[in-house]
Formats: sequence, C-alpha cells, structure tokens
Amino acid sequence: MTETTPAASPPLRRRTTEEPSVEKTVDESASAESTPVEDTSVEAAATRQNGTDRAAAQQTVWEEDFATPAPRSGGGAWSGLRPLLLRLHFYAGVLIGPFLLVAAVTGLLYTATPQIESVLYHHELKVTPHGDPKPLAVQVNSAREAVPGGRLVSVTMGAGDNDTTRVTFEVEGLPEGYTQTAFVDPYDAEVHGTLRTFGEWLPVRSWFDSLHRTLHLGEFGRYYSEIAASWLWVEVLGGLALWLGAPRGRERLRALFVPRRGRKGRKRVLSWHGAVGLWVAAGFLALSATGLTWSAYAGVNIGRIQDALGGATPSVSSSLGSTTQGSGSVGGGPSAGSPTARVDLDDAVRIARSEGLRGKLVISPPPDGRSAYVVEENTRHWPEQQDSVAIDPATGRVLDKLVFDDFPLLAKLTRWGIDAHMGLLFGLANQIALAVIALALIAMLLWGYRMWWLRRPTRAGGTRPGRPPARGAWRRVPGRVMAPLVVVTAVLAYFLPLFGLPLACFLLADPAVAQVRRRGRARTEARAGSPEEVAR
Repeated sequence: MTETTPAASPPLRRRTTEEPSVEKTVDESASAESTPVEDTSVEAAATRQNGTDRAAAQQTVWEEDFATPAPRSGGGAWSGLRPLLLRLHFYAGVLIGPFLLVAAVTGLLYTATPQIESVLYHHELKVTPHGDPKPLAVQVNSAREAVPGGRLVSVTMGAGDNDTTRVTFEVEGLPEGYTQTAFVDPYDAEVHGTLRTFGEWLPVRSWFDSLHRTLHLGEFGRYYSEIAASWLWVEVLGGLALWLGAPRGRERLRALFVPRRGRKGRKRVLSWHGAVGLWVAAGFLALSATGLTWSAYAGVNIGRIQDALGGATPSVSSSLGSTTQGSGSVGGGPSAGSPTARVDLDDAVRIARSEGLRGKLVISPPPDGRSAYVVEENTRHWPEQQDSVAIDPATGRVLDKLVFDDFPLLAKLTRWGIDAHMGLLFGLANQIALAVIALALIAMLLWGYRMWWLRRPTRAGGTRPGRPPARGAWRRVPGRVMAPLVVVTAVLAYFLPLFGLPLACFLLADPAVAQVRRRGRARTEARAGSPEEVAR
C-alpha cells in the first residue's frame, strides 16, 4: 500500500506551505495556504527543459507527495492515528461525497411532501361532515364500482370527521408494492377519486420516496442510498475526532462551536466546516442509523441482530386454529364475504374500539376462510399508537391482541427511528429538523470540496486538484491500536457490505495508482536528466 521514499526530496519538486511536515498539527496542515515557495535548484533544472517538459514535470510534482511519514517517538496513540484518520476522512469525502449529496438533496425535497399532498389531493382527502356516516360495507361497494376487478386489501378510517375513507385494492398490472385506492365520502358513499398508492403514500410522496431511496432505478438504485448511509457515520465520527482532537493552543473553547470571523481562505472554510459539523453531528448519525435499518443488505443483518437480542417487531397472528375454544384461536370460520359470516367491517371496528384501539384504524378483512380480521392503529406521530387485534369473522372473538407499550425496547426504537427519519414522528417540527439537517449536510459537502479546491497548486495552471494527505500514515499507528482497529473494521465490513466493499476497492486501487504515478515520475525525471535535455 505504501512505497519507501528517500529521505531527500526528489528532483524537480516544488514545495509549498500546502505541504505540511509530519510534525504539523491537523489544524495547521488543514489550514495552510497554497503559496508556492521557489527552490533555486529546482528552478535551475526546470529552465533547462522546454515548455512541454516543464509542464509535465510540474504536474507530476504537484500530483502527490507520498513520502511515508517518519515515525516519531512519543506523542501517544492519537498522534499516530490522526494522519490515518485524516486520509480516510479526505478520501471518503471526495469519493462518497456525491452519494451523500444526492441523498441530502432528495431527502430535502421529500420533507415538503406532506404539505404538497395536502394541497394537491385536498379533494380526495377531505370532506365536509353532513349527517351520519354510511356503513363501511356501503362505502366499500361504492369503491368497488370505481375500481372494478380489484381485490379488497384494506379499509382505512380517518382519525377526523372530515377525513375520507380509503378503500385499497390490489389490481393486476401495477408495479410491485403499489395498490389502487378509492377515496370515499363516509357520509354519502360518494367516491371522490382513485389514486395509485404505495403503502399509505399518495403519488407525490411515493414518487419522491422512490427518488430518495432508489433514484427510480429499481432495486439497483438502492445501492446508492445504502452506500450513503453506510459511510455517513464514518465521515461524521472521523470529522468529530479530527475537529475535537486538533491542538488549539490557547484558543478558546468557543472556536469549537462558532465559526471564527476574520479568517480568510481555507482557514475560514475549515472553521465553518468544523463548527457546523459539530452542531449537527447527532442528526447525521441518527439519519445514518435509521437509514441502515431498512437498507437492502445492512438492514437484513441489523434485523438478524435485533432478532437475536429479542428485539424483533412483533405482529398480531391472523391465523384461525383448528378448534373453536381457547384464547389464542378458534375454529376455521368463514371469510368476510361468506354468506355465513356474522361479523362485518363495522362490527370489527366496534370490537376493536371496545379493546381500546383509537385514532386512525386500518381494517384488513380475511382473505380466506383460514384468516381473521386484523384491525390496527396507524398513528405514526408522537405518541405512537400501534395496537392491533385479530378478530374471528364468525364469532367476533378477539383471537390475539398486541399493545405497542408491550413491544421490546429495540422494536420501539426502530419504529420511532423510522418515523422520525420520514418526518412523521413530531409533525412539522420533525420536517423542519430534517430540512435543516439536509441543508447542513449539503453545506458540509460543498465546504469540503471547496477546501480541496483551495489546496490546488496555483503555479501549475490552477486547474489541478488539491493533493491528498500523505500515503503511509498507517505505519505511524501503534500495533496495540492497529490490531483491534483492523478487527473492528472487518466486522463492520461484514455487517455493512456497502461500507466494506468500497473500502476494499480503495485499499486495492490506492497502491496501484501509486505505482503508476511513481513510474510516471521516474520517466519524467529520467527524461529531464538525460544528456540531450542537459544539452538543451
């Protein structure tokens, strides 16, 4: 991964204050300006080349200074770990930054969808109360006429008197996970319209949700969002360690939290990057953790860990048993559409209310003669209401009941985390917080790229990117720190595959790129030192 570099500087090398020695602090090395300082011997050699060779030599010199940091005695583990962390933070920011930027922009757009939907679909969602509500069976019949050929999936009763009733059907030809929902006025059974829905999301929110999760690229698109979630916490924790661990001399503690005025160039950008990052770090970590819980690969592994710890999310059993006695099951009763069924949708709601369920209710009728009604609360704002009951369609007996207060702590945390991530848990305040975090992440990424740009070599034409931190920083990490670090990284890579795979690719590509650049530099130096070039 590293190469041995002679103690002396290579020929044709221009040093600048952008090239910090290994003795400099992170703050110094991160803040140094890019004003070149001429080396007379280098200048003398450069004047013997023609214009093309001089540009090539300067380009290779500016590309990298990959001298292996010389170990120094003392300083503790942090002095050895800091350069490695700086290099990881730099490359993760440069390479993973685009994924994070797309996730932040699409997430910012998603935060506004509840208000957009309330305006666009006001006719479908709201009614003016008049009289007594019609029976649910009547409302479902009206919905069936609006969605012919659909299979009834669920009926959702609104929490307020001015909410329409949602009747959801499975319809052939729709994409996986999508359904067709009819919006029925509960007072006169008039259908206000039908919309294609994804779960409970209406078209606008489902479109932005898919944009944020998959970029509308299907299952393949989920990789981008999982890469972003898998690396966001790495960038945040690494940045926090570098910002808090940088020696500050007599600087006041205030500089940690408030960007300092009067600074210019990279120092000013770094001050904003570090201070703002410190303020929003908790939000970044929360988004990363909750985003991983339902990602394609890491989400499965997290679910297994959660199950092993006894924190799996429980669900009410809707299966009818083989006997008619007992609290857990009854005999295989008829389905809701059977002529002998004695419990209809309104009965199921009445029984659920008597069991303490309240707020918005989702009633799922039995799909066959071996299943029961399932009635669930669906209040996803604080305080959550997620109780559910299973009801025998023949006898009205409550077969199973699940109370959210009895959920395992890990299951509650998962539920709260997902709803907070989606801006549901605390309503408008939640949406505003998510928007602020998304804007902060966008700013952090742009500041990071700005600092990289300001590190560029101005004497090489001004278009070359800034040079990365020196390669070989891992050699300074004490073995007692490196050994557990490697083990922890391997474990994380196993459970978070889209953290481990990009890391492995970088570890393989990094020495290969170094080898190519070293050969190019050797050819340039050989050409510059040839008799023909000296004669010129």
